[in-house]
Amino acid sequence: MANPPQPSHGYSATLTPTQPDAPSPRPEKNLIPPPFLSPAAARFPPPRLQQEQIPSPSTRTPNLLSPANGVKTGSPIPHLSTPPGPPVFSSPLRPAAVPFRTSPATPQPVAISSSSSLPASSPPYYSNGSAELQHQVSDATEESFHLGKSPYVLFSADKVLKRKKQANVPSLGFGALVSPGREISAGPQVIQRDPHRCQNCGAYANLYCNILLGSGQWQCAICRNLNGSDGEYVATSKEELLNYPELSSPMVDYVQTGNKRPGFIPVGDIRISAPILLVIDECLDEPHLQHLQSSLHAFVDSLPPTTRIGIILYGRTVSVYDFSEESVASADMLPGDRSPTQDSLKSLIYGTGIYLSAIHASLPVIHTIFSSLRPYKLNLPEASRDRCLGTAVEVALGIIQGPSAEISRGIVKRSGGNSRIIVCAGGPNTYGPGSVPHSLSHPNYPHMEKSALKWMEHLGQETHRQNTVVDILCAGTCPVRVPILQPLAKASGGVLILHDDFGEAFGVNLQRASTRAAGSHGLFEIRCSDDILITQVVGPGEEAHIDAHETFKNDNSLSIQMLSIEETQSFALSMETKGDIKSDYVFFQFAIQYSNVYQADISRVITVRLPTVDSVSAYLESVQDDVAAVLVAKRTLLQAKNYSDAIDMRATIDERVKDIALKFGSQLPKSKLYRFPKELSVVPEHLFHLRRGPLLGSIVGHEDERSVLRNLFLNASFDLSLRMIAPRCLMHREGGTFEELPAYDLAMQSDAAVVLDHGTDVFIWLGAELAADEGKSAAALAACRTLAEELTESRFPAPRILAFKEGSSQARYFVSRLIPAHKDPPYEQEARFPQLRTLTQDQRIKLKSSFLHFDDPSLCEWMRGLKLVPPEPS
Repeated sequence: MANPPQPSHGYSATLTPTQPDAPSPRPEKNLIPPPFLSPAAARFPPPRLQQEQIPSPSTRTPNLLSPANGVKTGSPIPHLSTPPGPPVFSSPLRPAAVPFRTSPATPQPVAISSSSSLPASSPPYYSNGSAELQHQVSDATEESFHLGKSPYVLFSADKVLKRKKQANVPSLGFGALVSPGREISAGPQVIQRDPHRCQNCGAYANLYCNILLGSGQWQCAICRNLNGSDGEYVATSKEELLNYPELSSPMVDYVQTGNKRPGFIPVGDIRISAPILLVIDECLDEPHLQHLQSSLHAFVDSLPPTTRIGIILYGRTVSVYDFSEESVASADMLPGDRSPTQDSLKSLIYGTGIYLSAIHASLPVIHTIFSSLRPYKLNLPEASRDRCLGTAVEVALGIIQGPSAEISRGIVKRSGGNSRIIVCAGGPNTYGPGSVPHSLSHPNYPHMEKSALKWMEHLGQETHRQNTVVDILCAGTCPVRVPILQPLAKASGGVLILHDDFGEAFGVNLQRASTRAAGSHGLFEIRCSDDILITQVVGPGEEAHIDAHETFKNDNSLSIQMLSIEETQSFALSMETKGDIKSDYVFFQFAIQYSNVYQADISRVITVRLPTVDSVSAYLESVQDDVAAVLVAKRTLLQAKNYSDAIDMRATIDERVKDIALKFGSQLPKSKLYRFPKELSVVPEHLFHLRRGPLLGSIVGHEDERSVLRNLFLNASFDLSLRMIAPRCLMHREGGTFEELPAYDLAMQSDAAVVLDHGTDVFIWLGAELAADEGKSAAALAACRTLAEELTESRFPAPRILAFKEGSSQARYFVSRLIPAHKDPPYEQEARFPQLRTLTQDQRIKLKSSFLHFDDPSLCEWMRGLKLVPPEPS
């Protein structure tokens, strides 16, 4: 079965600690070696050009579809073949910018029948008698590309059903996850020239185009139009064409450097970093302030010396700190009850103060500023304190736009990537523009909330127009009114994250937020065969209305304006077939145009070809369970805007699972029960975790928390999305190894320590018997902590890591995320959790007696309640 690796049912798998979020392999039983910390990697290594290199086929995680240029994720020291975009994070994320739908009537590429079109089945001969239309790569090479997998595009199946009625089953669906900003150690090949594009539909020349060797003309794989190449593709044999990266690799980067000097790409040490503005809440009590100060000191110490930084405090007023005073903390004050006027901003920017300064020039005074912060003095509840967050962000944006910070020795520099405003908030915005009353019972609260939402969204859109991203990192116990702040982060392309306090997790996220951007000015174009219709896009962007018809006659691509280009994000595409497909293949091309942090203009082009099949069983064998489950989850979560919707979506998941069994499963003889298709055995377990977990279930305590998680999930990369749905369970073994087990409560064995990775949270559970042995428990806890840090060392947001003992009050966080399989009969338990067979009779009795009775159904009970027979574990 061609399913991707993933957490499975009752097996052990090898964990490679240097691939933090890679899905785990399925069937082998191996013990995981002791965790280790990889050496710190250079965030932005100097790029290397590989213009004429032909990639060698290599396999990667089998959920992804396409490249043939060896791929390894999570390598400690990346070597990029293009000017690198974001820092090398293998799973991270940002909250969702407003997901959008495309109408089913969205125009798609149409096959053009003209005198210049060439049918694929019968390549004609031209009058010179020698110019045969050739596919430019050999069948063997094509097969290797198909078997290879792309780190950028993951399809829910490796094949497409030809019959429309069979293909368009909404309960399972067909689609892809695209991660445009992802960077890998062996990146796409770099081409430093203009691309050849189809004059009819705008598609890029690629390895699936047919080439006319004698004249160099090429036939577009999308619309079948014949195009010229200005003689560049003239060749004597197909092998010669393999010297062109775009004709030999499914992924290429076309690079144009900012200074237009051929062959020159700026390297890391002259990267012009975008400024970072810290906007800090000054209404904090002493315990929170002490944690925040520690995090801020560590944050600025971690920044590269050339990073430019500014510091703003907000309460009833806005304090903009001046770095020109070397020995004292000095700030200019602006009123917080109204937006700053142009005159007040001009007097600030054109004055003698320095409000943005490089770390290397101002580190001592920055530490002095942080040390000078004082706790809130008035005797008011946290929620009743005046905070002018909106005004502070406006002032920060004005400083970023101001000329004094951009001028160095008389030369105006263009920063690479987006500027970033990071808000450190301990409470709601209750003063000035975009604010809401302190009390939810205020008689005019609904109207003021509506006005605040519009104002915040408008401010977010303005910051995005100014190439600035706003991240809001909240901490503490005071409700921050997430619905008011979320539009500001969303519309700017930023993220809103909640933390328990301003301690370790907050500090880590502060550091990762400042370094995660890959670029700006992003445009994502999707082109596909005329048989395919894109019905929905979920991700951090909005539909771009670009008139490209002046250049290309029939450019029916779907264009998406990306709010930022980061490794932490992905787009979920839902697709249908327009009718019965007659061709043997369908084609997809994804083009991402953006400016990276080195000021180079990148056009990343990824082309995928999928075979079409008549056989439903062949299609099911090609389904990638993990990808299909993530796409279903994103479509479902898009509708769960509040708690009431979330309850409705649980019922929707039940109906989905039943419909998949009805459409693709088989009915038991003399019974009304349907057997779930064995090829999709992992899908129901993932969806069961989804309906019970924090995204749709009732695990989290407040609707604001679920809202933040939902927004993070809708934009999350595949790796993090999968972990947020289905937790990964790892049991500590003697010798420091770890065994991967299904996320069932049968893992709660008193003599063991267990790590549960649930994406935004990692839990370490110590059994009571183990905890009683001080020496063993300390060693196990240390190994578990090291593993947890290793698994999440590049994840954004950084998860909170909680450790607790069996029977403690905090252990409920752990128990509630595990499937309660202890209620199943022994034969079911052993089938799905084979590790039980290694326990003695006494150990099994002790395990069984440790469980408390509650009403939650197990996976098998849930499926039988839907009149389905659970699939056999794979």
